[in-house]
Amino acid sequence: MTLIDDLQADIPETELARRKVLSLLTGAAFAIAGGGTAITTVRYLRPNVLFEPPSKVRIGPPDLIPTKTLLVSTEHKLYLARTVAGIFAMSSVCTHLGCMTRYDPGKQSIACPCHGSRFDETGAVRGGPAPRPLARKYVTIEGGQVVVDIRKDVSPDFLLKV
Repeated sequence: MTLIDDLQADIPETELARRKVLSLLTGAAFAIAGGGTAITTVRYLRPNVLFEPPSKVRIGPPDLIPTKTLLVSTEHKLYLARTVAGIFAMSSVCTHLGCMTRYDPGKQSIACPCHGSRFDETGAVRGGPAPRPLARKYVTIEGGQVVVDIRKDVSPDFLLKV
């Protein structure tokens, strides 16, 4: 019996076509896996930062804020009041369920249209389900302008003397 060297034998055309298809499929699988790894690596290396708006809001010079007024800033969810004694700021977010309140200058009160809570112009609860007064915010004067830090809560009796 003679030994046949398989490596020297002729390969049929069907075997060559099958090997070519399998080689292409293997190459495609490695290319897809490599591409996915590259995309994941690039996304990992890129910083994932959430840019938040600044916490300090500049209102303007205190001389331009009339006494006995309540200014409304819907953009910053803020009320700014100037009384004879000084200036204070409070959140316009209702303390009941977080709805946006509205100021009614005719009634000189702040009301939550969703659940009926009512507050006076100092933020104290006057009716409804709200458990506590509107949150007061830290107010200071920087560079001749009134500045409110909307992320800093202060005590309910906080007042900036001007």
